[in-house]
Amino acid sequence: MNTIFDGGAFCGLDEKRRKLREFLASRGAAAVAFSGGVDSSFLCAAAFDVLGDRAVAITVVSPMLPAREIACARDVASRIGIEHILLPSPDIEADVAPNPANRCYLCKKHEFGAILARAKMRNIDCVLDGTNADDEGDYRPGLKAIAELGVFSPLREAGLTKSEIRFLSQERGLPTWDKPAFACLASRIPYGSSIDAAKLQAVERAENTLMDAGFRQVRVRWHGIAGGALARIEVAPDEREKFFDTDLLDSLSEKIKEAGFVYVSFELAGYRMGSMNSVLKEA
Repeated sequence: MNTIFDGGAFCGLDEKRRKLREFLASRGAAAVAFSGGVDSSFLCAAAFDVLGDRAVAITVVSPMLPAREIACARDVASRIGIEHILLPSPDIEADVAPNPANRCYLCKKHEFGAILARAKMRNIDCVLDGTNADDEGDYRPGLKAIAELGVFSPLREAGLTKSEIRFLSQERGLPTWDKPAFACLASRIPYGSSIDAAKLQAVERAENTLMDAGFRQVRVRWHGIAGGALARIEVAPDEREKFFDTDLLDSLSEKIKEAGFVYVSFELAGYRMGSMNSVLKEA
């Protein structure tokens, strides 16, 4: 991204920031569901700035979250100074594994249920998530789950958009201010195709291959075919031209196949958020 924001371009930003700080102060203590992404990183920093050691960050370590993201979360929490709790969750839940259309709802129920229980062990009743004001457009059944559990989304309540959060993160000195959007690894597998550790590991290895080659916004979609699996690569539209290098293509193809795929394909239109939800909308 590498964009330097102009704070004057955002209307009412000071008021939104005030609302966020007032909300956090009113909680007294809070646990932030922390993935290491742009939104939850900013929310951790804001909670720590207002609440100090009465704020904690909790990361659920599951097969859905790549090791790269866990390492990023640990680094960001350390930079902020907030206490960081890693909550192991090594199994894929039985109702999630079949990958139904409401998978995100089920995942969030399990994930935030565990976070709420861990927070209560610290005598913290308030759990926060990083949903922002832009997160209403796509298919997001997870929002229903966190609402049912009584989890608060103060960034959304304050009206903060993704661009505003990036600006405030840059102002705060957070390394995540220009981090590309990320979603859990399960989102790479089409609804109705079962989720297991082998598929998630193949996707993680393939995406690491692309990021190690210098790509920033990447998705490797897993598609089952006769005899194995096909990897469908998506990168940011402005990164597509990097593939016009036959040596790079050969290297990527070899490494991605080694990760567990039989064929490697390329989405010509590039990365699009929520592309795996298209079949649900069409249905």
